[in-house]
This record gives sequence, structure tokens and C-alpha cells, in this order.
Amino acid sequence: MSRTIAPSSQARLILIGTALLLMLGMGIRQSLGLFLAPVTHDLGITAADFTLALATQNIVWGLSQALVGAIADRFGLRITMIAGGAIYVLGLAIMAAAQGTIALIISGGLIGVALSCTATSLAMAACVRAVSPERWSKTLGVVSAAGSLGTLLVPLATQALLAHEPWQIGALFFTLMAIGMLPAGFLAGGADRIPGHSTGTASMREVLGQAMGNRPFLVMSGAYFVCGLNLIFLTTHLPAYLAICGQDPMLSAEALAVIGGVSAVGSLLTGWLGSRYPKHIILGLLYILRAVMFAAYFMVPPTPTSTLLFAAAMGLLWWPGLAPLIGGLVAEIFGTRYMATLLGLSFVVHQVGSSLGAWGGGLIFDLSGSYDAAWQIGTVIGLGAGMIQILAGGPSRGRDRMIMPAVVTT
Repeated sequence: MSRTIAPSSQARLILIGTALLLMLGMGIRQSLGLFLAPVTHDLGITAADFTLALATQNIVWGLSQALVGAIADRFGLRITMIAGGAIYVLGLAIMAAAQGTIALIISGGLIGVALSCTATSLAMAACVRAVSPERWSKTLGVVSAAGSLGTLLVPLATQALLAHEPWQIGALFFTLMAIGMLPAGFLAGGADRIPGHSTGTASMREVLGQAMGNRPFLVMSGAYFVCGLNLIFLTTHLPAYLAICGQDPMLSAEALAVIGGVSAVGSLLTGWLGSRYPKHIILGLLYILRAVMFAAYFMVPPTPTSTLLFAAAMGLLWWPGLAPLIGGLVAEIFGTRYMATLLGLSFVVHQVGSSLGAWGGGLIFDLSGSYDAAWQIGTVIGLGAGMIQILAGGPSRGRDRMIMPAVVTT
């Protein structure tokens, strides 16, 4: 593989920018479930109405990610990330002024587009362009860990604010944080200036055609559906579930913060494991362990202790920890030239699962008055996804490793 590596000072600025983008963008996004109770009470809407807005965010994020990735590969990461930060600001401002479900859905759609421009897929593409191939997995782990600080700090600050102020003030607080994503996008977009990242010999159409016939890529993308479903169900509905069970509202914020803090450790761990062991096996084990944790937690009434222990366990298995594995797999198979586009394709499937987890959980609760069926479904398909990822997600003998000989030269 022949490619030019960025000077250390340039690479450092790129990695700082991507970490800040993830810290702010994902911290805001993961805390939106804390608004469910105050927004539904104030606006007189149902839980399904609110979660439909979150589902819209997730499906728009997924459906737009491949297109946004292609735009970034064609016109540059910097302009795409800065535009995404501006759209994030607009979406949150509309949320703060919302008077009903329609405005919340519009806000969710804009935030979904913004996340396509600023979150994991483009951040991973920027990271792998900045460092040598042997450092891909570890670097993605470190940047994802830094980004996880947002999911530690933002939920605590948000719940403390919501406890004393109207929810609109919390939305304006998010808007101010989103403004900070603009300079972060400028720094991360420095990856555009690295010589050699765009010297691959295959066209985008050729890469996409080969990806659609690559079994490891297809299996990874399919299992990604379950990742989205389970995790977004949890972040969206855990606050409401704990409230139903009579727990202090602050406990849900503490749980989300624990998930965010421990996920930093999980990202470092998976980055290290991914550099030493087959990534598809580590991915499958993560999905299986998540399903086990779901079953163990929801089978008994929650307590503060069990909730925080569950949050810590889930943090080790959380989404940022997948970045070193998924980003590393895509870069190993296809190279970095069209990485944003390819990650966008797999992310479409992830976000379909996220939308179903957010909206479907609310719908099940509205129909049955309980979350039991939701977590039971999540547990079963989580176990299935993990087993398929392990058994079918590795390369076929010779074929999948050789499917992209012209593309890996980046």
C-alpha cells in the first residue's frame, strides 16, 4: 500500500478536530432522550410523537450518510463538516422554538443531516487519512475515546439544567455547543490537504459495485442494524423506563454519563484488540455480550446500583468502541479513498435499526404500557446478529481478500 502520511503537527490538529466533533455532536445526540418527559408534558404530545422525531433524525442520518460521504469524497471533508455544524445549529434552534410534533420532526430531520456531516463516518475517514495503516485501529480507538467524553459530560449538565429550567433552555444550551462544532470541522477537514489519499486507481462506481459483492462488508452492515436498534432504544427510553419504575430522574442522566465515560475505556480496548485479533470476531462478541446485558438488566426491577452497573457494562460495549473495528475493516478491504462513502452505505442499515429502536420502543409502550416486548425482541436479535457476524463475517478463502486489489493503493 503506497500513501503519504501527514506530518505529526498536521495529524495532531486533524485528530483534535475529529475528537471535538464527536464529543459535541454525539454528546448532544445521546442526551436528547432526557427531553422526552418535559417535552411531552409541556407540549401535550405522546411518547410516540416525541420518539417519532428522534426516529426521523436517525433515519435521515442513515439515508443521507452515503450521499454526504460521496459529497465529502468529491468536494472535501472540511466544507462538508462545517456545513454540518451549521445545520446542527439550525436544527437545535428549531427544537428550542417548537410548539408541536411537526417542528420537532423538522428539527430531527435537520439534526440527522448534520450528524451525517459531522459524526462517526466522516470522522473515521479523516482519522485514517492522517496516520499510517498500522496505526488505524489504535488511533480510531483513541479518537473515539476522546469523543466519548461528550457522552459523559453532556447528559449530566443537561439533566441538571432541566431540573431547574424549562426544556427550551436546555435546547438553547445544545445550540451553543453546536456552534463549537464549526471550528472543530475546520481542523478535522485538514485531512483534505494530505497528499496521496486520493491516488486509488478504481472509480467510485467500481468500488461500490465490488462492495455489494463483498461478503464481510455485507455481513458487517447487516449486523450494524442490531447495533442501532438496541443502543438507540436504550438512550431514548431508559429515562422513561426508570421514571415508570419510580427512580430519581437524575439516575437516567447518571446512567448515560456512566455509559459515556466507560465507553472511552471500551474504545481504547477495542482499538487495541482490533490491532491484534480478527475484527469480525471482536464485533460479534460485542453484539452477543450486549444482548446478555440487556436480558440481565431488564428481567428484574431496576435499582440505582443495578442501573449504574448495567450502564458501566454497556459502556464497555458501546457504539464508539465499534469505530476502530468497523473503520478498520473498511479501510483494510477497500482503502481510504472512498471510505466516507462506504461507511455511509453501511450506516444506512444501522440507522434503520436506530429509527426502529427509537420509534418502535415508543409504539410498543403506547400499545402495551410496558417495555417488556421491546427489550425481549432486542435481546433475541442481538444474539443472532453476533453469531452471524462471527460465523459469516470473516473473509472467504482467498476471494474476499483479493476482491479489491486495485483499490487498496491509496
